[in-house]
Amino acid sequence: MIFTPTPTLSVLALCLGLGIAPVSAVAETLLTVTHEGNVQTYDLDALEDMGAVTFETTTIWTDGPQRFTGVPLTELVEELNLEDGVLLASAINDYTVEIPVSDAVEGGPIIAYLNNGERMSVRDKGPLWIVYPYDSDPEYRSELIYSRSIWQLDRIETSD
Repeated sequence: MIFTPTPTLSVLALCLGLGIAPVSAVAETLLTVTHEGNVQTYDLDALEDMGAVTFETTTIWTDGPQRFTGVPLTELVEELNLEDGVLLASAINDYTVEIPVSDAVEGGPIIAYLNNGERMSVRDKGPLWIVYPYDSDPEYRSELIYSRSIWQLDRIETSD
């Protein structure tokens, strides 16, 4: 049997021979947003580039105060040029919630990608979680707001 290296194996061998660690050319998509028939994907770098907000709050799902970092929902709404309507936010298990665009206010919810400075695994409600600053306003401590706090978020669609 004659071994014929594939182009991928040849590149890998060259990288290893030169002491270069091969790097994946494809970044992991964390969020897919569909708006007016257009699909936009976001990896961690793209989300970070939108600007980050960090706040500390308690949640009904965690113990003690938690520090969340993520993209303000206002940034996504602004990027989509939305003034009203609904965001249909879905998790990896297809659970979907409706979040009114009116929830996207300064000092409001974020699309969190860090909890206490660490990326969140699927097991720990990640990789993305819509988190409201529950401790900052009594209105954020309601069943309605808790129901909008979707974790394992992976896609958002806009709806009028």
